[in-house]
Amino acid sequence: MSVATLLLCLQGPMQSWGTTSRFDERDTQLEPSKSGVLGLVCAALGRDRSEPVEDLARLRMGVRVDREGIPMRDYQTATGVVTAAGKVDKDRTVVSPRYYLADAAFLVGLEGDRGLLEGIHEALRRPVWPLALGRKSFVPGVPVHVSGGLVESALQEALTGWPLLEGSKGGSLRFVLEDDADGAIRLDQPVAPYAERRFGPRFVKSFMYAVGGEHAPDPVVA
Repeated sequence: MSVATLLLCLQGPMQSWGTTSRFDERDTQLEPSKSGVLGLVCAALGRDRSEPVEDLARLRMGVRVDREGIPMRDYQTATGVVTAAGKVDKDRTVVSPRYYLADAAFLVGLEGDRGLLEGIHEALRRPVWPLALGRKSFVPGVPVHVSGGLVESALQEALTGWPLLEGSKGGSLRFVLEDDADGAIRLDQPVAPYAERRFGPRFVKSFMYAVGGEHAPDPVVA
């Protein structure tokens, strides 16, 4: 099996990558979650929420933070919500705090079988369904598809060697790479179809690495 890395550009005015929220308050991580990135990939492929995702879950993910986002909070108000007893309370109003990142830019890498990555790369160029950065209303500011972004390199090499995204100042950037057995735990590993909303743990390691001042070419919409 040939191993390669596919690079994605996740950049936009607002992004939200929650991993632990289940009720009214919705969190966000400081970088893209694996469940969120693979959900975006499923949208590009046209894969329904009821379909299996084992092949995608086997991909190893890494993130280069070209521009740290600014944590922000907004609110969503809903009426006529369902109570714990399963009944709709027409007089009940719920205010849901929702956190997001403003003005962030991430270079994401997916490492694995080249054949699978080729299909994803083409789907990102012409996605079946609209792509979003964690929430349906948070649309990318530039194309997620990276021209020439399918490379014959290991994950870390691909992320450290790729030119800076537009707007990044370079210097020492933060990297978050998936690890097989050690590191901080993230509860965002898909273990079932998305319709079942079941996610398991995975390990990630973070480090800082200096990246040069050359910027990537402007994205091309094909």
